[in-house]
Amino acid sequence: MNRTLLGIFAVALCFTVAHTLQCYNCDIGFWDLCVTTKQTCNAGELCYSGVGKAAGIIKLKMKGCLKEADCNKTSDVNFPPSSNSSIYQMTKTCCYGELCNAAPGLSLHTLTLAAASITSLIISKVLV
Repeated sequence: MNRTLLGIFAVALCFTVAHTLQCYNCDIGFWDLCVTTKQTCNAGELCYSGVGKAAGIIKLKMKGCLKEADCNKTSDVNFPPSSNSSIYQMTKTCCYGELCNAAPGLSLHTLTLAAASITSLIISKVLV
């Protein structure tokens, strides 16, 4: 009888302990650059990757944890919050696995842009 009760208790304990999910987090990124850290989600949250555009041309990215009810939705971000003028639109898509919102490596486009920026800074210092 004691073994049966212990078995039932063990199974109940497994259901009550919430599994915490780890996700990559990036508060805001531009184009393909999104500096990430790892984040532990709360119960009822999933990993998400957000993609959006500001002013119709600047690509934005976000990653992190999101309540499951807010997954797979597109939202407008207004400034000031009480106004109707939208700053950007963000679509947040959720996934279900550990670190499933993987952080992509820097693309060749980003590296080329960074090299061109550094070169232009050096040239402007030399010419001035």
